[in-house]
Amino acid sequence: MGLLDELNLGGALGQIEAAAAPKLINALLAKTQYGDLNGLVAQLQQGGLQKQVQSWLGPNANLPITADQLKAVLGNSQVQEMARHLGLPVDAAMNMLAQHLPNVVDQASKNGQL
Repeated sequence: MGLLDELNLGGALGQIEAAAAPKLINALLAKTQYGDLNGLVAQLQQGGLQKQVQSWLGPNANLPITADQLKAVLGNSQVQEMARHLGLPVDAAMNMLAQHLPNVVDQASKNGQL
């Protein structure tokens, strides 16, 4: 059973409501080596996505991130683990994360800090 089922957020290939995204992403990260948004954001910054992360933390428009960028930065084993926890195929899991992560980080950051 994946997190979508556990949190009762499942839909067609993991289509979730934007309002449910923070709960889902935080629950997912708690089951990974990243632990929380801070851990994931640090990994994204180290992986060369500082510009995107800064846009999410700052007052300007959020720059998008792609599923392929997430896969490249996180690595195959972490991507596989996240998909397994969500109970989704890898592409669907990374697409969901890419779609919702910018807004989740933006909403969680106060004055540019998580």
